Amino acid sequence: MTGQTFGGRTALVTGAASGIGAACARWLAENGCSRLVLVDRDAEGLDKLDLHCTVENRVGDIADEQFWDDLAPALEGLDHAVLNAGIGVGGQIADHSFEEWRRGMAVNLDGAFLSLRAVLRAMREKEASDGRRGSVVLTASITGVKAVPGIGSYGVAKAGVAHMARIAAAEQTSQGIRINAVAPGGVDTAIWDSSQDFRAGVAAHGRDATLAAMAATTPRGRFATPDEIAGEIGFLLSDAASNITGAVLVTDGGYSL
Repeated sequence: MTGQTFGGRTALVTGAASGIGAACARWLAENGCSRLVLVDRDAEGLDKLDLHCTVENRVGDIADEQFWDDLAPALEGLDHAVLNAGIGVGGQIADHSFEEWRRGMAVNLDGAFLSLRAVLRAMREKEASDGRRGSVVLTASITGVKAVPGIGSYGVAKAGVAHMARIAAAEQTSQGIRINAVAPGGVDTAIWDSSQDFRAGVAAHGRDATLAAMAATTPRGRFATPDEIAGEIGFLLSDAASNITGAVLVTDGGYSL
């Protein structure tokens, strides 16, 4: 894919301060994207990104409807969106407090809905001489496809994200908007830090050793890097994937086999 693939285009990335979101922002900039609108609650993380294109950092909560209403003018002419923001929420369902359940749903599902609604409204307003108004990729999870014990509301929310992508794709194909999702397995990102068991492992053995032990149980024997997932998301956003919509790309190194 050449660096001109996204030339002259505008993209939104949520959860852009770290992990998969930051990797997507870098990938889009490296592949010629002219303008990026980056969203995260972590202002410092956004400021650390060194991207060679026009960048607008927006600090806010994706689960806040007013945030998206205020952001609407910045989304005018939007071509692409990576809806990636999320938080880790674990625990068995029988042991979940309703407060913790709702906290996970508010960000991982409600926030994804508000994000998707905002970008679809912006894309439908675009003039598109070639019939293509834009493309969207949402970050779901393999835990939304494969039942994994102890994942709590996270897996349920991510299953909802995957199906929401399918429904939206069926609704928007005639509008020239493509919508897909990725369902990653283990990826080396900061989301693991929300797990008490993971933090205990890091304290005892270090982060690299803890991740390696977890990844050893998968067929590939290692977790993906954020850059690997970003490349797959970039493909789905690109014109090279013009015939793909409503897909949920499982990218888990064989974990779900």
